[in-house]
Formats: sequence, C-alpha cells, structure tokens
Amino acid sequence: MKSILEDAAWAGIELESAELSRYARHITIPDVGLDGQKKLKAASVLCIGAGGLGSPIGLYLAAAGVGNIGIIDDDVVEFSNLQRQIIHGVSVLGKSKVSSAAEALKEINPTVNVETYETRFISENAEKIAAPYDLIIDGTDNFPTRYLSNDLAVLTGKPNIYGSIYRFEGQVSVFAPHLGGPCYRCLFPTPPEPGQVPSCAEGGVLGILPGIVGCLQANEAVKMILGIGDPLIGRLVHFDALKFRFREIKLRKDPHCAICGENPTITELEEIDFACEVPDNPAGGELREIDVHSLHSRMKDERPFVLLDVREPVEAQICKIPGSELIPLGELKASLGKLDPDTEIIIHCKSGGRSYEALKMLVDAGFSDVCHVAGGINAWSLEIDSEVAFY
Repeated sequence: MKSILEDAAWAGIELESAELSRYARHITIPDVGLDGQKKLKAASVLCIGAGGLGSPIGLYLAAAGVGNIGIIDDDVVEFSNLQRQIIHGVSVLGKSKVSSAAEALKEINPTVNVETYETRFISENAEKIAAPYDLIIDGTDNFPTRYLSNDLAVLTGKPNIYGSIYRFEGQVSVFAPHLGGPCYRCLFPTPPEPGQVPSCAEGGVLGILPGIVGCLQANEAVKMILGIGDPLIGRLVHFDALKFRFREIKLRKDPHCAICGENPTITELEEIDFACEVPDNPAGGELREIDVHSLHSRMKDERPFVLLDVREPVEAQICKIPGSELIPLGELKASLGKLDPDTEIIIHCKSGGRSYEALKMLVDAGFSDVCHVAGGINAWSLEIDSEVAFY
C-alpha cells in the first residue's frame, strides 16, 4: 500500500534529537524507519468525537507522533463518561471534552499540534473543518454524524476510518471509495428509524470495549499514513469481547450507492434528522410527545395517571422517577392487560427511544390517552431533579 501522503508533504520534515529518542522504537522498525516517522509528523488527522472511541484514538496518535490532530466534540465531561472515556478524569468534570482531550494529548506529547472544535459536526461546518486533514476517524455514537462523516469523506476523497461499539461487540473498517473500496452507505444506504436501534447510552457498553476498538482505528490510521500493511478497505472486522473472537466480513462496493455509485444522487452534504423526528404512526393513531417540564407540571395535578417506565430493572436500580411503574419494553406486549386503556399513560425510558417504541405499541393496541417523554429520565435529571442520577 502507498502512503496517503504525497512525497512533497513530508520531504522537508526533520526530526529534532529529542524526537529521535522519543520515537526510537518506531525508527528501528524497518517498515517505519526515519522516513516513516517523518510521515507521521507531517500527517493531519481529524478525530470526530472525544468520547469512548476518541480517547484511545487521540492518545495513541499523539504518542505515535502524528503531527497535527484535530478534535471535534460539543459535549462536556460527565461523571458517567469516566467508565470508558479514559482521556478524561474527575478533575475536568463539567469541562468541554475537546479542551480536556487537548490537555491530555499535550501532556503525552507536547510537540503535537492539537486543534479543537467545540461545536457539533454538521453539514454547514464539516467541509471547512475537515479541509486541512489527510484522513477522518469516526469516533461517534450517533447516526446523523456517522452518515455525515461518510459523505464528507467520499465527496472530498479522504479515507474514513469507522468504528462502532455496543455492549460487548465492536466493528472497524476503512471506507475509501477513492481507493477502490465501499463507503458506509454501501452497507447501510439509509439510517434506521428513530428508536429502531438502541444507542450505547440505552443499551450500555463494556468500558474496555471502546479502548480495544479505538486502538484498532488508530492502528489503521498509522498504517495508512506510513503506507504499510493491508488496510481494512473492503473488509469489516467484528469483535466479540465475550467470546474473544474476531470475524472478518468482506465488503463490496455497491454500484447503486447514492453517493459513491455509478450514478450518485448525493452530490453535496446534507443534514440528517434522526433522533428528534417522530414519524407518523402507520396504524393511524396519534403519537404524542411531551417534555420533562410538562411531565413535572402534570405530576402536580390531582388527576390520576400512570407513569410507565419501560427501562430494564437494573436501570431502575440506578435511578427512577417517583411514582413510576416499571414494565420493561420487552415485556410490555405481554403485560398490556395490566394497563387500563381508559387511564392516561405517560411513558418514559432513559432518553426517549424505547418509550417511543412503547408508545407505538400502546396506540396500535387501542390506547388513546397516551404519550411519551422526550429525553427520558436523563432529561429529568438534567432539567428537573439533579438528585436523580444521570447515567
């Protein structure tokens, strides 16, 4: 494989004596050598996300001597992040993730240039932010950003190093149609419907897993910069942490892909609305959504109602809204007989995905006075009662 860097990009790069000492274990590898370390110093990598995947990605790229690292994230460090986002610590709780990450990278390697972007990665800013970088590493956990990073990489001819995690399983691939491989849309042409796929926040993730997957992503980035080995172009690696099993899946470019196919229909970046949309109910019933402030007001009313919690029992052990009744989503269909269709029912979960699915189920079953809570119990924690744990 040839390096993604042009020779002119690193030809004038020199290493200081301290750098020769720092990277000695690299330089003594024949496949890396002095020229390889110069390539790493000349390279620019954009890391989208400074969370579970972004933590090991950023730390190891900085340690490897990648000269320019961009980090984009609009979030702040929260206590529940620390189980897996090892780039952050308790001393930076409440601080922006990009600032915390930049400090950690500089502590590891002060010679690395770190650019931070404390903003959401959206279609309006994506191309401008990514312009100076040689490749993109997707460390996100949401579908709009995942599709946006893919589309940006395809339209600008940059490799997109993809990673995803859920509970005990992770995936890694390199999407690079300009190098002969498929893109993310070749596998998944369109995003799933809201609530159809649980997020890591809802389903949970083993804290060590993003460390493994993020390291694999960083490894692919270094290989592509150096121009060595076989990158994961046209291949997806699935890792099962419980069985400790790696499985490789061959990927093919879709000639009908909307963005990298023979007749593309996507020719510019578009914003993808995903989490906030509540589509029409095919059964024809009304699907109502309220916010936590409306729920709070309703709880002060003397009129009776049922506050239905559709999370798992272990989540209810972490925190709960007073007066709620727990019926996990997986048991709801078999438990409809326990609910009175003539009583108002307000459904909540952790962040809104499962409660929306429960709402559809109840409306389809003939329940008319029912709604769900946008943002779930986490929104309740942030906006109503901070004594309720945010997780």
